[in-house]
Amino acid sequence: MRPVWKVLWASPGSIAGFLVAPFFRSRRIVRGVMVCEGADWPRKIGFRHRAMTLGHVVLCVDEIDEGILEHELVHVDQWERWGIAFPPAYLVATLGALLRGKHFYRDNPFEVQARRISSH
Repeated sequence: MRPVWKVLWASPGSIAGFLVAPFFRSRRIVRGVMVCEGADWPRKIGFRHRAMTLGHVVLCVDEIDEGILEHELVHVDQWERWGIAFPPAYLVATLGALLRGKHFYRDNPFEVQARRISSH
């Protein structure tokens, strides 16, 4: 069970995730997080990744596997730590990677941490 204050702190992201959740074919709770799976529309609008986390909601275009889930659960922890500041912090980290001549996604410190902790 996640502490209430962490759930509340990440709730702006979760609310956005809950608004998008109905547009996925299935929804279930895994380790205290809503996991939404199966949607064609993200690819149609140019989304290139398998999953994205908004607060305590993981959105996965396909069926999620354990490796992706572990990775996305690190992002849930990041949302709990950063709260509503997470999206701008993630953007600043992305821009910082680009300004250093690095890859915008692969070298984003939030993604580096998620890969290191999850081994994915």
